[in-house]
Amino acid sequence: MDIGTSKPSPWGYEHFYIFQITKRLGSSTPLIVSTASGLIGRDALTNEFREVKPDGDEVGGYVEDIDTGIVFTLGYVPGLKVDAIPLLETAKEPQEAMTDKFVKDIKDYTASVSGCTSPVGIIIFGDPRVDMKPIIDVLDYAMPEETVIVGDERGHFLYRSGNETRNVSGRTKPDAIALTFARDKDKSSGIGDIQFHVALSNGVSAVGPIYKAASVRVDIPENTTWLTARREGDMRVLDGQRILDDIYDEMENHTDESPDLYIGVTKRRKYRIESDKTRLITSLALHGVIQGDEQYLYVNGVNIKTGDYFQFYHSDSNFALSSSSDAYVNLKSLKKEVFGGLIFACCGRGESFFGRCNVDSSPFLDSFPGVPLAGIFCCGEIGRGSSSLIGESNKEKSAHCCMHVFSTVYLAMSYTSACLEC
Repeated sequence: MDIGTSKPSPWGYEHFYIFQITKRLGSSTPLIVSTASGLIGRDALTNEFREVKPDGDEVGGYVEDIDTGIVFTLGYVPGLKVDAIPLLETAKEPQEAMTDKFVKDIKDYTASVSGCTSPVGIIIFGDPRVDMKPIIDVLDYAMPEETVIVGDERGHFLYRSGNETRNVSGRTKPDAIALTFARDKDKSSGIGDIQFHVALSNGVSAVGPIYKAASVRVDIPENTTWLTARREGDMRVLDGQRILDDIYDEMENHTDESPDLYIGVTKRRKYRIESDKTRLITSLALHGVIQGDEQYLYVNGVNIKTGDYFQFYHSDSNFALSSSSDAYVNLKSLKKEVFGGLIFACCGRGESFFGRCNVDSSPFLDSFPGVPLAGIFCCGEIGRGSSSLIGESNKEKSAHCCMHVFSTVYLAMSYTSACLEC
């Protein structure tokens, strides 16, 4: 079960309502409560489907001094076992070791209830203090392509696991929480199969040439990277101001006012978990551009290395509209009985981005009229699933992206009845 609330810190008087909800559901029901930059769902009073993003000054993507809203999602998934599994932060262990343990905990739980180590799906929420990119990279490496992963990269959250030993208090803080769905090995023969499907509406377009990082400095306290670069095929080292001047020249005829700018870094990294063989994985990571000067280009995030190739991307409402149409086609192509869905949309989208309302929810609503749907606007949407539904090109498949910007991730859940004659 998941509750999304449009307030930066819902841990005041809302604790009372959370307690009331959990009391009714029982202690064995896993629960996640997270903050959001806006809500997507059906109004409890009017039954109107709405995308709500409060106006006002934003702090880190979350809106202060607003009335609290809640989107409440309660799921019944026969044939699946579900629990909330935390990635814990400890002063004694480095994040790499705790991430490996996180993956092992997910696999061990899945194996205990399903007999295999691959979950059907994971809905994950990250803490704003934590760089989720390496964590998602490890999950992507460790899980087969069939395991769907969606979620919110940065949102304050509370959780309660159905297993009391996973619930923590005091100084131990979870860096992330994974709502893990695994097949029930003991399900009765009359229960069919639930499947998860992911579709994506992308909201950024590539611009300019390919660059290669020439020098890289990392500011760990600020979680930023300072770099210089060369154009592909050119030996001259360019500073941040020169790079941005060239990119702004390329964007001179861009129709969106003040688009957000990112670099998409192609990363080839070695990964290994416990006794597994080391593998080289290629992924695409998007880093927000902060500024450039006569020394460096400054971007958010770390784990960029000298020699990494990157290209610039910018938010693009026209491309996002076209991509929303593609998401509709991909969702509509599902020849299965869809019974519910979730949306994780970028907080930069919505009516202010498109010029009209309910664009982000329409691909799902138009594909599956009457099917329950809920979602949130968030600051970093996570989406990993089948390449055919997400719409990756053959080129992109070699460097796929699990963490998106200015995009909307759709999770559709379908049910296939059991074959009684089998």
